[in-house]
Amino acid sequence: MIAIVDYGMGNLKSVQKALTFLNIDSFISSEKDEISRSKGIIIPGVGAFPDAMENIKKDGLDLLIKEEAKKEKPILGICLGMQLLFEEGEEICNSKGLGFLKGKVVEIQGDVKVPHMGWNNLKFQEESLLLKGVKEGSFAYFVHSYYAKLGEEGILNAYTEYGVNIPAIVSKDNIFGIQFHPEKSGEAGMKILKNFGELIK
Repeated sequence: MIAIVDYGMGNLKSVQKALTFLNIDSFISSEKDEISRSKGIIIPGVGAFPDAMENIKKDGLDLLIKEEAKKEKPILGICLGMQLLFEEGEEICNSKGLGFLKGKVVEIQGDVKVPHMGWNNLKFQEESLLLKGVKEGSFAYFVHSYYAKLGEEGILNAYTEYGVNIPAIVSKDNIFGIQFHPEKSGEAGMKILKNFGELIK
């Protein structure tokens, strides 16, 4: 059973609907006891980095997520949820993230339209369990204005080019992040979600 964390800023229903389609049991909750009983955690997200961290900290969910990560429970951040996995973000103001991954979330630069909204293809870097059965070059649906500037080697699994190389999938041990919306990314996105579901069996 996967817990989809409800901290007031997520595309909760669309993620759950995709999991249901894949026959993966999930529930939406902000209750720490319920989340701790799950076999895996998804942190979705739509909105601004500092607001999201404020909401997560307000309910003590940041501490819970960190405790569950220490138990080697698979944790997946989607879109803003992926960005929160990093040390800090510069959106609106500098604010601390969950700190699972080294790096800073910065604004997209270059001669490109911001926000980045639309379909871009994935280029693979390092192997990942999330990419099992996914073809390189598959398209995914992105909606974001900020991206993770990585601060450590070996965590980049896939990226897309949009003014700069945008990390699209990152991972380290039991921590996984997806910048795009897999639930809106067709067959490739659904396969990635299914692969995450396999990790909790």
